[in-house]
Amino acid sequence: MDLMRSITDAYGVFEETRGGLGDEITYNAMMAGLSSMERGDDVLLIFKDMQNSGWRPTELTFVSVISVCLLSRVATQVHGQAIKMGFEDFTSVSNAAITMYSSCGDLNAARMVFMRIKEKDIVSWNAIITSYAQESLSEDAILAYLQMQRDDIEPDEFTIGSLLASSKLLVVVEMIQASVIKKALNLKIEVSNALLSAFSNLGELNQANKLFHEMSQRNLISWNTLISGFQLNGLPVCGLQQFYELLLSGLRPNVYTLCHALSICASISDLQHGKQLHGYILTSGYFSQISLGNALVTLYAKCGALSWSLKVFQTMIEKDIISWNSIISAHAQHGRGKEAIECFEAMQDSGGIIPDKATFTAVLSACSHSGLVADGIRIFSSMVRTYGMEPEVHHFSCVIDLLSRAGFLDISERLINIKDINIDPSVWWTLFSSCVAHGNLELGSIAARFLLNTEHNEPAVYVLLSNLYANAEKWEESAAVRELMRRYGVMKQPGSSWIRS
Repeated sequence: MDLMRSITDAYGVFEETRGGLGDEITYNAMMAGLSSMERGDDVLLIFKDMQNSGWRPTELTFVSVISVCLLSRVATQVHGQAIKMGFEDFTSVSNAAITMYSSCGDLNAARMVFMRIKEKDIVSWNAIITSYAQESLSEDAILAYLQMQRDDIEPDEFTIGSLLASSKLLVVVEMIQASVIKKALNLKIEVSNALLSAFSNLGELNQANKLFHEMSQRNLISWNTLISGFQLNGLPVCGLQQFYELLLSGLRPNVYTLCHALSICASISDLQHGKQLHGYILTSGYFSQISLGNALVTLYAKCGALSWSLKVFQTMIEKDIISWNSIISAHAQHGRGKEAIECFEAMQDSGGIIPDKATFTAVLSACSHSGLVADGIRIFSSMVRTYGMEPEVHHFSCVIDLLSRAGFLDISERLINIKDINIDPSVWWTLFSSCVAHGNLELGSIAARFLLNTEHNEPAVYVLLSNLYANAEKWEESAAVRELMRRYGVMKQPGSSWIRS
């Protein structure tokens, strides 16, 4: 914050002295500072003013300006000017251009700039490897990694981080790990954290956990990576245990850590630990963080404590779109459709917050589960007419569910066929389930036919269709469906129950 304030103050002084008192050093210093703050528009204005004042851009000038170009058209113009002024052979300028073109989505241009660099340094190689990683081009990233070493350029922690970010195969990650150990790069915590993240992303939690406990030093990123890895790979209890070990280690969790811990408690409906976390957040001075308030609203709703969701929401000093979406979803989960609509309308009246697609999914789901057909149709229409949003498949699925639950199966079927959603299995599942519930054999058969063609190994389709025929006393057809199951080797999943002794 102090650095940002210093740069902002310097910019104010610079503004007062523009038009005669500055030189190229002053201009470059201001552009470098503003570039580090990602104030691209200001950098471009100063760049223009510098030239209008008669000062010739330098190498540092173009590095700063190119670094903030986010539009392809502007990027090409600035880079072209640098080339015309003889800066193409300056490695630092080309390095900035590689990153710039990659950020603009022009990988071919980034690659061309890289190929034309006469003296590539570690920054050049890191820039192109990062460009490949951002496009998930793992093979190209690995080839570049091997080539840089043949050119006697040793990788650093940034190289390894980018390389691992693009690696989607365990064998590749293990190869990189072996190389890292050989070069003693594993002693750098940034490299160990990158390996930890790679193993977690691949679902290799045993290796991630082993690496974590072998690390000579760990920081909060290490702990957060392992906690989120357990959560994302279906091991929430291990993630929660890791969180409590973090507390015992003496490190202080940050907002990211606490959000993951709350999400874990929500996923397993662990109200007891969720309340403990809530207490920790209150005593640690974190409650003003919007993301934590949002996570608490979701936690209590998923644990069946809607009253606590409402208390948290009402005591939040600031609310964003996620806050409103969370409380609307909380009402929807508890079958409180009218209250969800009231929240939706209150959000619109609050000023400054515009509903997004997730908002409409939540409120339409609430209408569906509460049978509020008229309200649901009105809200769905406002999505297009008032907010100009193009509904996605899940929005149509909510409306189809809403209509189908109310018995308007014919309208649901027509809605599926007039939109480009008739190839999505989810909408047909919605219609099919309602047809079975309402005993609509004709439409149910149509929906089942689609699902049998697209998901012929799904036992539920056969079972529900057989039941639909049986309920209509179509015994031969019901038996024929069971025969199809036997012929295709589709097995119904047996039910199970657990009895605690």
